[in-house]
Amino acid sequence: MIKRSVSFIAITAAALALGACATLQRGPVGNAAVPEPVRSVDLNAYLGRWYEIGRYEAGFQRGCEASTATYTLRDDGLIGVVNTCLQGGLDGEFRSVEGKARVVEGRWRAKLEVSFFGPFYFGNYWILDHAEDYSWSIVGEGSGRYLWLLSRTPQPSDPVREQIMSRARELGYDLSILRPTIQPSEN
Repeated sequence: MIKRSVSFIAITAAALALGACATLQRGPVGNAAVPEPVRSVDLNAYLGRWYEIGRYEAGFQRGCEASTATYTLRDDGLIGVVNTCLQGGLDGEFRSVEGKARVVEGRWRAKLEVSFFGPFYFGNYWILDHAEDYSWSIVGEGSGRYLWLLSRTPQPSDPVREQIMSRARELGYDLSILRPTIQPSEN
């Protein structure tokens, strides 16, 4: 019984510590009224590599350039997540973190819960909108403190980039606090 109580206390303390870390990394609210996702997501079409073209800066991503997110379907039915970046610039140190996500059942299947800490699912990942052909995506979550603008290519054309930015503004996001992500040129 004592061993079980100690384990429970340790798990609770770890969860609280992780929650405190997440709280310390919060940025400003860039959208006080985050809308629900606007369209259904075909998970198979969403899987693959995404290049970040802009984000709200968060402590866990501070100084990252050339950021990518790759999603795969795992054997257990969950989604594998691999986030990468180059710390401090395009010639910086490679960083990578692996996690998993699960779909929050609902009308659009556009909300995920993400975990980079074992069995704990703390992160909300809402696919707020995407191109019909899944060439771009706008991702946020309910607090309005996080925003990621994603593209299938590291250097989307100016019209595509403007379409993504315009759509994010329409969804209520303050783009004055958006941090553009430097991506390498396509060769």
